[in-house]
Amino acid sequence: MKKYILLLWTCCSLPVLKAQSTKPEPSSPIRVIVFGAHPDDCDLGAGGVATIYSSMGHKVKFVSLTNGDKGHQSMNEGELYYRRLKEAKEAAKRFGIEYEVLKNNDGELMPTLENRLEVIRQIRKWNADIVIAPRTNDYHPDHRNTGVIVQDAAYLVIVPNIASNVTPLRKNPVFLYFRDRFQKPNPFRPDIAIDLTAAMPQKVYGLDAHVSQFYEWLPWTNQDLENVPKDVNERKKWLLAAMEKRSAVTPEIKVSLEKWYGKENAEKVKQAEVFEICEYGKQPTAEEIKKLFPMLP
Repeated sequence: MKKYILLLWTCCSLPVLKAQSTKPEPSSPIRVIVFGAHPDDCDLGAGGVATIYSSMGHKVKFVSLTNGDKGHQSMNEGELYYRRLKEAKEAAKRFGIEYEVLKNNDGELMPTLENRLEVIRQIRKWNADIVIAPRTNDYHPDHRNTGVIVQDAAYLVIVPNIASNVTPLRKNPVFLYFRDRFQKPNPFRPDIAIDLTAAMPQKVYGLDAHVSQFYEWLPWTNQDLENVPKDVNERKKWLLAAMEKRSAVTPEIKVSLEKWYGKENAEKVKQAEVFEICEYGKQPTAEEIKKLFPMLP
């Protein structure tokens, strides 16, 4: 029965999953909101910077535009929905952030007016300084449509008569894209590169909360399920190795690291999270980027 109830849900969101924190807050904490198509997308694209921001007392929120109820080889939608919500809640605790999962069904996300207005409200309520989302060229339609929805909100967050029940922002945030591997119609550009070498274990600790994805579904789609260790500690090491490879420094990323860290320090960076600046939001100067990313030297 749960399966059929889920299909009737709209894009209204579930209660926000809040992580408990006793860290001292900066006088003006930076506020970052990250949008993904599925629970675990934000974690994969920005989990490293999220844990760094959190450790410094800044504010981060992850928003999944779908409930992720389709992505599994053996579980039905109803069971998977509750499992993925539980995993997102645990990930929020480990990252030290807030996490919200919307009720759109997995594989069915469309760039509708309703979804655009929801994203506008999310950005405004968070009073975001930085908004991060996937680019619009990607293998998965939910990923592409998440990028479209967030891009379409980029200017409208400051327009008072749109979503007028939520106070508009007075300033446009900086909109950024996650790193991806896709080359057409244009490759990803690493405008901002953040050293993740020391933070990688903490990022993997957060990703490890999404058991259904990183140890079951994604290995199954890659025909690699038999290589996932059964032992809990061994599979964390397996995931760490995979994420280190995924976050490796390419020649293009090294150029960006040298810009932000200097040539000598850039040589020491083994893994990085990188972001492309979207043309539709605020276009920050180098000094503004350094303020928005206080982990930069």
